[in-house]
Amino acid sequence: MTTETFPTTPRTTPHRKRDRVSYQRATAAAIIDEALYCHLGFVVDGEPRVLPTLHARIDDTLYLHGSTGSGPMLAARGAGLRVCVTVTHLDALVLARSWTHHSVNYRSVVVHGVAHLVTNEDEKWRALAALVDKVGNGRSADSRPPTPKELAEVAVLAITLREASVKARLGGAADDEEDLALPYWAGVIPLRLTPGRPQPDKGVRVPVPAYLPASDCDARPPADARVTAGPDSG
Repeated sequence: MTTETFPTTPRTTPHRKRDRVSYQRATAAAIIDEALYCHLGFVVDGEPRVLPTLHARIDDTLYLHGSTGSGPMLAARGAGLRVCVTVTHLDALVLARSWTHHSVNYRSVVVHGVAHLVTNEDEKWRALAALVDKVGNGRSADSRPPTPKELAEVAVLAITLREASVKARLGGAADDEEDLALPYWAGVIPLRLTPGRPQPDKGVRVPVPAYLPASDCDARPPADARVTAGPDSG
């Protein structure tokens, strides 16, 4: 990515728990790349919309998948569409002795920018290949590419990563000192998104590709996607 950190802006400056925020581009990229989907927020005709969608990152550009007839794709024609994109990984439940300090461990990225419809055919092909490769590295070369009609029916939004922030919580319960002796269990319950065993579609005669998991596996978040944070509170 072009620089090591994102600039701090009023929209990316938190009003509380500032110790959880980072502007490291590499950290943001790792969180975005690990996630299988994101949420796209925008306003059309004065009404807010938040939609889940698939995404992929190539260098400093975030690409979002959609249909040519969908709201955000239509609104992004011309001058573009102001958007907010969020990616979140829920890593653990945090149980405290008090209600107040129950929490979750998470890693998230919030991206602000203007989304433009990708009209360059070469860029669109690269973006779609990256989106397919999100499900398995090398999948785009191991499946049929779209026909001209299919390509025309698919739309891709591009957002340059210029304004973004990372926020994360790590660690255990942050109970008050006077609550530590209370007779209640407290601790962390890890959560993991774990791929299951591939289930072949009817009529498939080829073996499971090497880029797909052959069995259930441990999908713990990679260490380089985590954020070093200070003491947690809640």
